[in-house]
Amino acid sequence: MSKFPIVVTGDGVTRQVLADHPDLMVVAFRFQHKGAVGALHDHPHVQSTYVEQGRFRFTLGDEKREVGPGDSFVVPTGMTHGCVCLEPGTLIDCFTPRRDDFL
Repeated sequence: MSKFPIVVTGDGVTRQVLADHPDLMVVAFRFQHKGAVGALHDHPHVQSTYVEQGRFRFTLGDEKREVGPGDSFVVPTGMTHGCVCLEPGTLIDCFTPRRDDFL
């Protein structure tokens, strides 16, 4: 069980830090319904995303990609990205260095 709170980040979307260290952070993003949005954004962190369950349509820079359970990818520093939930599920994101704004 994580010591970190569950934070609402949008309609039907929550985030919870699972583990952190100054060099690395692991975060679960849970999407509760179809159409829930992970808003387009960018940050200076390198991010990896693993789809634990559900289906999502991601925007990664100029590319659109549909992903499902077991898929993973890396988002480079500064790339604009976001997603739309196609089937409820959970994304596990890792950030390096950690996202201090999530603490």
